[in-house]
Amino acid sequence: MVVKYSMNTFLKRKAYDALVEWKAQSNGKTAILIEGARRVGKSTVAEEFAKASYDDYLLLDFAKENTAIRENFENIGTPDVFFRNLFLLKGKELPKRKAAIIFDEVQLFPPARQAIKALVADGRYDYIETGSLISIKKNVADILIPSEERKLKMYPMDFEEFLWAIGDAVTFSAIGQAFDDRRPLDEAVHRKILTTYRSYLAVGGMPQAVVEYVNGASYQTIDSVKRDILALYCDDLEKYDGEERARAAAVFRSIPSQLSHHNSRFRYSEIGENARASNTASALAFLGTSMMANLCLNVTAPEAALELYADPAAFKLYMGDTGLLVSQIMQGSPEVGDAIYKNLVTGKLGVNLGMVMENAVAQALVATGHKLYFHSFEYKPEDAKKPSLYEIDFLTVRGKRVCPIEVKSSGYRSHKSFDYFKEKYKLKMNERFIVYSKNLTKEGDITFIPFYMASCL
Repeated sequence: MVVKYSMNTFLKRKAYDALVEWKAQSNGKTAILIEGARRVGKSTVAEEFAKASYDDYLLLDFAKENTAIRENFENIGTPDVFFRNLFLLKGKELPKRKAAIIFDEVQLFPPARQAIKALVADGRYDYIETGSLISIKKNVADILIPSEERKLKMYPMDFEEFLWAIGDAVTFSAIGQAFDDRRPLDEAVHRKILTTYRSYLAVGGMPQAVVEYVNGASYQTIDSVKRDILALYCDDLEKYDGEERARAAAVFRSIPSQLSHHNSRFRYSEIGENARASNTASALAFLGTSMMANLCLNVTAPEAALELYADPAAFKLYMGDTGLLVSQIMQGSPEVGDAIYKNLVTGKLGVNLGMVMENAVAQALVATGHKLYFHSFEYKPEDAKKPSLYEIDFLTVRGKRVCPIEVKSSGYRSHKSFDYFKEKYKLKMNERFIVYSKNLTKEGDITFIPFYMASCL
């Protein structure tokens, strides 16, 4: 099936379904705030939903609105005056209870966000907010966050959304069914899906890059789109650094080198000899809040209440979108970049690209609602003279029990750290997962799943 998109084409997103559910449940009693990193498609999904679900809508883009629109929010205490002025300034009027108003880039004008309380109470319209950097200090310092606001986090396109974009509406349900049944897919089907998944890793989940891919653009063109997004992110980070005297841009640029180490744990030395936890904390917090990066914390004990044992002093940092990580890896070296793309799409990853797979699993876990945790532990095998340090890539909870997850960059099935983890803690675990390149198989309580099933965890 050949699919052609213009840059204005709406790609089907799961956030759209969440908006449909919100509208049905809320019935005007709450507003919804779509938050996410820049360029993940927040504004597009909000506007497409408004077009399809209401008789009319009004878009207020606070990156563009003039002073008169902003000053009109001083009339929020008298709704009749507020709406009369708003409709005059925008040149259109909306039918009551049949229309929506979108506050786009609401972080640029916090008073509009605070006004949601009064506007929802007024009840004339539904309200959709979109924004990046919603929770950073300067954007919430002087406003009262409305309790009438429901939050919806939006991430880069996941593998299922990527499949939708290329016209495939059936494959992911087959993946999910195979995972639920713990059975392998037909080998030819597995190889086909894995090939598509590798293309997804190379392209990533930023909608602009996906559109270029679907329209047949070269990887060089796709990469230029991703580089533009990275440049936009770095501009935001450098602005923050200028205001806060932080190191966010340096931390962000260091992610590929951080992940290239054997255990991927964050090393301050990668961002400068004077970097310390004390002078990097705000930068790390900003990166997490911005959703440009995903923070994975070490837990000191593998208990079901993982968050109670999280140690902020030991962590890993993953890129929010794996496709952007690929472009970040190849910054400044087109020849290396060509090799990376070739290796990704042909499956010849090698040890040095294991970071790409680990980042992809982290991204999939976050998108499905998991917080990221890992666990380091010492263990002395019977035949060893002294303890060694081992690590479980990710820990989550399934069925109220700790569930360890390991990522292998190929079809390698060794699981020494898994075995020592089980022996040391004597935990009751329903299942352990190794994510790798081959088809699903089971070995005792360990289930080996292909990379494309990570979203099922």
